[in-house]
Amino acid sequence: MFFRGKKVLVTGGCSFIGSHLVERLLACGANVSVVDDLSSGLLKNIEPVFKKIDFMNGDLRLSSVAEEATRGKDLVFHLANIHGGRGFIETHPGEISQNFLIDGNVFYHANNNQVERICYTSSACVYPTHLQSEDKHKQERFLSEEMADPFKENAALADGEYGWAKLMGEMALKAYGKQFGQKGVSCRLFTVYGPREKESHAIMALIAKALIRQEPFEIWGSGRQDRNFTYVSDVIEGLMLATEKIEDCGVINIGTSEITRIIDAARMICRITGHAPKEIFCDVSKPEGVHARAAATANQTRVLGWQPSVSFNEGIMDTVNWYRSQISVEDMRDMVAGKLFNR
Repeated sequence: MFFRGKKVLVTGGCSFIGSHLVERLLACGANVSVVDDLSSGLLKNIEPVFKKIDFMNGDLRLSSVAEEATRGKDLVFHLANIHGGRGFIETHPGEISQNFLIDGNVFYHANNNQVERICYTSSACVYPTHLQSEDKHKQERFLSEEMADPFKENAALADGEYGWAKLMGEMALKAYGKQFGQKGVSCRLFTVYGPREKESHAIMALIAKALIRQEPFEIWGSGRQDRNFTYVSDVIEGLMLATEKIEDCGVINIGTSEITRIIDAARMICRITGHAPKEIFCDVSKPEGVHARAAATANQTRVLGWQPSVSFNEGIMDTVNWYRSQISVEDMRDMVAGKLFNR
């Protein structure tokens, strides 16, 4: 009932995650607007509900776009950012740094336009990289919210330009709360996957490679790195609960406690798709990110009264089935390599 009748803006609403959020908000009775410059988001993602929303094609790097988009809104879910898979974020640092501008525009105009609450989609990339190393003496197996804090000693060593932009976005939103009384929350998302995700991200890349029967089957990095892959429907539920229950511009993890190594994810995907590669090749020359990343989920239980419910096996089955219905295997065979470094 919290969202019923509310005027809600979703920035980046044509994206993988954003489009699922748009659908869920509509189902809850919200009046939904979307702003997206379609640089990576796709109109087809919101095509089934396009007539039920207000859509604005605009670039939030422009202050005027942010001002118009946030005008008259009760809530803002801020998902818009320049992002991609590991291949993109490590090769496009200048573009990634423009997220500082996007976040600044959205927060400034949302606050000026008296938006009631802002939900900022942050990232697990804010956590100090030394806590996610292979060295067991340094590694924190589960990352809890207080471990990333720009004002705390040894708690600010984010993962590249993308991680720093997200950490500064959290800090900026908190500052608006301190000075202006702005209400909101920053949600740190952990390795989201599911239908509509692109092949530039690990799970979809592995699914694409399995469906084209790649031989040898290639994994980026050692394969020993792990993540707690979180299914998109769980992420949407977490975002909405956090927006309803947290208003002090604090931070909360949105992730599952189930940990999966990349090599094991690859083997599961090959089994589900019926691909039995003769060789699995771990290409350590390719970007692999941090070694170990998993969310501490105690605050999800304590504050939100909630935990993700979709198992990795269940989520992968659903994602493979969706992807099979969307692509031509023959066309994808010639396109996979290029897609891995795109947005």
